Amino acid sequence: MLAAILVATIPLPAHAGPLPAGFVRLADVDPTIGQDIRYAGHENFLHRKASGYEAPVCILTEQAANALSGVQKAIAAKGLTLVVFDCYRPARAVADMGEWTRQGGPPDPQWYPKLKRGDLIAKGYVGELSSHSRGSTLDVAIARADGPSASKPACGAIDSVTLDFGTGFDCFDPLSETAHRPLGREAAANRKLLVDAMRAGGFKNYAREWWHFTLANEPFPIQRFDFPVSAR
Repeated sequence: MLAAILVATIPLPAHAGPLPAGFVRLADVDPTIGQDIRYAGHENFLHRKASGYEAPVCILTEQAANALSGVQKAIAAKGLTLVVFDCYRPARAVADMGEWTRQGGPPDPQWYPKLKRGDLIAKGYVGELSSHSRGSTLDVAIARADGPSASKPACGAIDSVTLDFGTGFDCFDPLSETAHRPLGREAAANRKLLVDAMRAGGFKNYAREWWHFTLANEPFPIQRFDFPVSAR
């Protein structure tokens, strides 16, 4: 199973406290959904673990997790599976990313090839606040259930798991805009497939990032949380 292939190698803590009311670990709701939680390791634009990520685990509100499981069941009939890169994000991680950005630095050919680090906030790629901290926003792509694809994006998260979306997750570039054109035919079709599947499941897409979705009727539309991302 692809979900097993995507199990992260980062050691998990032996014990963690209970989640706040209304939150669940995605694996407890649908263990078939692949997880590749990038901010719990070093393969992300920070090149290090983000503050508050104690384990490579997807945590969501119960409503978002159940809705995502519905999307998974729908695409599984086509031999496909969802892969999540980030789910609930602690407020401390958002602050960490903002502070890191303000430190400045040159472009990064993998993650933001056309911008300096200090421009990422002004250009809208790194936020001072994040909907992820409300618990019903996630970053997600689609992969084949029977094994990895041959996708090797030049920008963003480089892997051999997901379908071709034209860029990888967290490519901070206009190419990542969901409706960006020109775009290869296969990548455009895969973006449409993802958006349509997620919309049918009750999620809305952020137009500047093809991978970013928020549950339309999220249970905590204002409140932001700061508990750590942890395993049991």
